[in-house]
Amino acid sequence: MARQYALLAVTAENEHGALTITLSNPARKNALGARMVNELLYALDDAMADDAVRSIVVTGAGSAFCAGGDLSQLASDGDPLPFKGDFAALLARILDANKPIIARVNGHAMGGGLGLVAASHFAIAASDAKLGTPEIDVGLFPMMLMAVLRRHVPERRLTAMMLLGQRLDAEEALGLGLVGRVVPASELDLAVGELTRALGEKSPVAVKLGLEAMAQSRELGLEAALPFLRDKLGECLATEDAREGLAAFVEKRKPVWRGR
Repeated sequence: MARQYALLAVTAENEHGALTITLSNPARKNALGARMVNELLYALDDAMADDAVRSIVVTGAGSAFCAGGDLSQLASDGDPLPFKGDFAALLARILDANKPIIARVNGHAMGGGLGLVAASHFAIAASDAKLGTPEIDVGLFPMMLMAVLRRHVPERRLTAMMLLGQRLDAEEALGLGLVGRVVPASELDLAVGELTRALGEKSPVAVKLGLEAMAQSRELGLEAALPFLRDKLGECLATEDAREGLAAFVEKRKPVWRGR
């Protein structure tokens, strides 16, 4: 993970294989401009390609997670990295990721920031964080966010959020399923560490195949999903890790994963 970024800080994987990507523009509350989105796509692709990375933590520098879209930077001017994709591509990349992505919501997550939270596999929020869709207040509408927010929020409640520009506290977001856990800010790192440690103990190939199957079967109806997932189970059973896991179960010992 040697690539350098202007608006991200990428911390090498720890002993559990967790790599941290920090949105690092605290002066603008880590707002998502075109350049930051592009850098995030590169950082995520690098992490996916690195076998040492078992999970990916996304968080924000300073007091905010992400304030939403940076309306002052609608183009990736000055970005030395070739264009990889826009915000829609970023949400799709997170949803289709074959490694667990954890949103460490250290502060406010508004607009596009809430989109990152909703698209991630896990989200742990500090109890003083606020999450919302304030776009309507500046004459815009959270169009792309609907696709990911609908996965968690009932339609009537989502309509009120978007049309009224509502801001939720962390406990309200927990009740809607937008985050999976709320802890005091002082315990955020502990909670994220517990999760990355647990993920790091699982078979990396089983995690990869499982997440790929979840993404690929998302839009399938039941009749198509069942035979597809049956075949994916067969692919999983054919791995070395599955053989090791079953042998370890019979022998009452801890498995030693090979990741293949």
